Amino acid sequence: MENYKVTIKPSAAKELESIDRKKDRQRIAEHILELAVNPRPHGSEKMTAMDKHFKLRQGDYRIVYEIDDAARTIFVKKIRNRREVYRTK
Repeated sequence: MENYKVTIKPSAAKELESIDRKKDRQRIAEHILELAVNPRPHGSEKMTAMDKHFKLRQGDYRIVYEIDDAARTIFVKKIRNRREVYRTK
């Protein structure tokens, strides 16, 4: 099985860098890298409001990403605290 290409939105990369605890940043980065092998890991949930969007939990943080199976690409959209991730501006 061929791996997926993972692309992180620049704003999501900034959100990852702004996480205070180094241990949380490392675990989130590991989860993102694992998405290349398995884009729908155990614990990921499809978001009901958006067709191709999924969320993955890591402690108090959520990774929101979109899967494009045809292009075999994953777009990481948001990495935020669970209190803030679903709010719209």
